[in-house]
This record gives sequence, C-alpha cells and structure tokens, in this order.
Amino acid sequence: MKILYDGEVYTSQATGGINRYFANIISRLPSDFYPTLTTASIRDKNFPKHKNLRTFFYPRHGFRPGRVSYWLEKYYFRLVSSLQYDIIHPTYYWILPRHELEKCRYPKVITVHDMVHELFPNLIDPAGYVVNEKRKAILSASAIICDSENTKKDLLSLYPISEDKVFVVYLASEINHKMSYGKEEIPSRPYFLFVGGRLGYKNFELLIKAFTKITTFFPDISLCIAGKPLSSSENALISALNLNQYIEHFAYPSDQHLAKLYRCSLALVYPSLYEGFGLPLLEAMACRTVAIASNTSSIPEVVEDAGLLFNPNSLNDLADKLLYILNNPIEREKLILKGTERLNHFSWDNTVRKTIDIYKKVA
Repeated sequence: MKILYDGEVYTSQATGGINRYFANIISRLPSDFYPTLTTASIRDKNFPKHKNLRTFFYPRHGFRPGRVSYWLEKYYFRLVSSLQYDIIHPTYYWILPRHELEKCRYPKVITVHDMVHELFPNLIDPAGYVVNEKRKAILSASAIICDSENTKKDLLSLYPISEDKVFVVYLASEINHKMSYGKEEIPSRPYFLFVGGRLGYKNFELLIKAFTKITTFFPDISLCIAGKPLSSSENALISALNLNQYIEHFAYPSDQHLAKLYRCSLALVYPSLYEGFGLPLLEAMACRTVAIASNTSSIPEVVEDAGLLFNPNSLNDLADKLLYILNNPIEREKLILKGTERLNHFSWDNTVRKTIDIYKKVA
C-alpha cells in the first residue's frame, strides 16, 4: 500500500504529540507498505523511520527573495501529491500544496486528536482559521480517527457526519521507567510534577493555588514544572502566592529526563479542563508514578481507577487529593500497581494495527 503523509506538522512543530504520533505510525508500518512524507523541515526529534520511506523535502528558504521560495513551494508539493498513492493521511487539517484538501483525488484519513478549537475558541483560535480548515478536512474525509470515545462523542455532536466513518484508536506511551535511571537532574525535595502546555484550559492556575494550601502542612515539598519557560504572568502569580522557593522548572526535558522526573515524583498532577486523550497520564503510569487528574472529558476513560480523579473547578478537591498522596504512601503504591495493569490496554502496535485496518477499509 502506498500512503502519502502530508507533513505539515513536521514543518510547523519542532516536537510534540502530533509528530510523535505520526512517527510511531509510519515507523511501525509493515514492510510491504510504502510511505511518502512531504515536509519543509527535517527534524532531529520524532522524525519517522521506515525502510521504504520516501521523504520529499523542500527547503523553504532556498531562494532569494524568500517570497519566491514560498511561491514555488506549493507547486513542488503539488507535483509530489500528483504521484500515485492509495490514500493520503495528512498530519494536520491543511496540506503543504495549499489547495483545498477536499480537492485531493485520493481517499483521505484524518486524525482528530481533540476538539479544543471548537470548545475553547477564544483561547485557541479566536479568528476561527483552524476551525474553518478543520471543518473542511473532516467533511471531506473518507475516515476519521479519534483518540478517545469522548473525542468521538464531541466530534459527532459538532459536525454533521456519519458515525460509521469515525473510528476510535487509542494512543500509547513510548516513555517508560526503564529509561529513567540516568544522571539527569531532578528536584532534591519530594515533588509533584506538572507536564505539558499551560494554556488557559490546562487549568495550571488552579494547581498553583491548590499547591499553596499544602505547603502549610508540608513545607519541604516542591512543585516541578516540565515544559516551556514560565511566562511573566505565571511568575507574577507564583510570587504573589510566595511560592518562589517551592517551584522548580525544567525546560523541554529529553524523554529520558522526563521519564526520571515522572518516576521520582510523588504524582503527576493533570488539572486540565479538557483533553482529547491525555498522553502524560499514560507516561506517568509507564514510569511508575500516580496520576492525579481531572474527572472530565477523556481523562476518566484513560485513567479509570488507576489514579485519583478530582473536580477541576474545585481548588479544595485538588488540594485534598495532593494531601491524600502525601499522607497515604501505601495507597499510593496500590495506585501505581493499578496503573501498571492499566497500561496493558495501550500499545503502539495495537494503535498501528487498528490504523492499518482503517487504511484498508478506505483504500
């Protein structure tokens, strides 16, 4: 089978969940599959590998002036997309040739990871550009893959599409505790861990305020943040709450470093108001720590009884869960064991197998 993966996300995203997802899909395809990937950027992280992979790379800044390069780019990618394929699986909701995705002549598989653009437009997509392009991609798709049953439910409630075109395929974690025994630095004090983006719907402010409550009882505790540097408004909030001495930050840790941060933490805290899946939850389980997470959207579907769930609108509920982990080490160990068992429901091999089944349905 010949598959065109339009690599828009590899052009626009240096690293992240979506390009990690496609790297795992492409790299695990059977040997009689022939993937083609288009991109305007060759990345050193999460870039797929496959013995039959053909990569068509256009150097976006290959001409002077730059606008000439940008003008020629779309014709280069249109030439690549005119070759013979069985299906196209774009990595995002628009494609590098910059023509309408619905005009593409091949059967299209679209992966919808979440519905944050529709549900939080003021935070994510105030101009509505992504939602507009996403709508066109969804309505033109031959098949749609969702990361969770909750995302499927939201998708069907927001778009006029047939349910028989929508398939749920869970993600998996490639980070695990075996990667976590290197020399990477971790906080010297017991710590809770926050991983990932901190946009408004991620509810990071609630965690900061809840953490303030537990420092009264456990003054030697710390909060470790893994991700992009703290913003000026986040630093101002931390200072206003007198938490500077409690906060430790690690910018963009490697997978090995992140695995160690997970394993050595008291728990991952995941206060998000909405997730299409919630990959850090699996990563925490795989690295033998507890997930304290919101009881909303896809999160209970992923965690089930292998973590502690709380109301993401209740500061006191979150603070109580943090204190529960600190005061009940035996119960924490029981949750870690449940998390290890829960991981058996998720693997990249299963993800790829189900994805291939969908390819064969539409090809």
